[in-house]
Amino acid sequence: MQHKTALITGASRGIGRAIACAYAAAGYDLYLTCIHSHEQLYALCRALSDRHKITATPFVGDMGDFETVKTLFSQIGRLDVLINNAGISHIGLLSDMTPEEWHRLMSTNLDACFYTSKLAIPRMVHEKSGRIINISSVWGNVGASMETAYSASKGAVNSLTRALAKELAPSNILVNAIACGVIDTDMNHCFSEEEMQMLIEEIPADRLGRPEEVAALALQLAEAPAYMTGQIITIDGGFL
Repeated sequence: MQHKTALITGASRGIGRAIACAYAAAGYDLYLTCIHSHEQLYALCRALSDRHKITATPFVGDMGDFETVKTLFSQIGRLDVLINNAGISHIGLLSDMTPEEWHRLMSTNLDACFYTSKLAIPRMVHEKSGRIINISSVWGNVGASMETAYSASKGAVNSLTRALAKELAPSNILVNAIACGVIDTDMNHCFSEEEMQMLIEEIPADRLGRPEEVAALALQLAEAPAYMTGQIITIDGGFL
């Protein structure tokens, strides 16, 4: 029996790593990418391949660079699920942000979704089947002070999700996004202990979310009913 195949970007740690573990346990063959933590990525691929008897293929490169993404897709045949998880944040006043920082953030958070989707879609249309899952943020829904560029990028991801879902629905390709609240990952370790405690006190669930909880939702979306597309699904412990 042939395994289904999933591509997960930004998979060496955090939410991406948890999603990779969940999909491997479900029997998916995987293509996993990262840009910096290549040792962690290769170790993860070996561990998942051994533990779950699937094929996990690592790829190190910038998903915000189209030529790099084309190189990645030259290695991929059929693709059942694309999970656009790679992302970076930027905290600070917009007026202090450099154009280079802005373009780097947009390249990683938004351009990468376009590049991977552009190359995945023909494969999925050929099969009349597929799932595209974009990892977004609650700040893409409502915006966050001091995270204007990040909020803008995730708001764009949400709009891309809704619009692309309409394009691809006739081909039985579902496109959905997960809007994450405050998840316990390295991205949020920039806050001090006091700042983090103040943030937790604002969350009705009284804790940070776990990457494994996002991963469980991402796996559910791979098996979602065919009529469920174009949705931005929030997982935030009741925060917003």
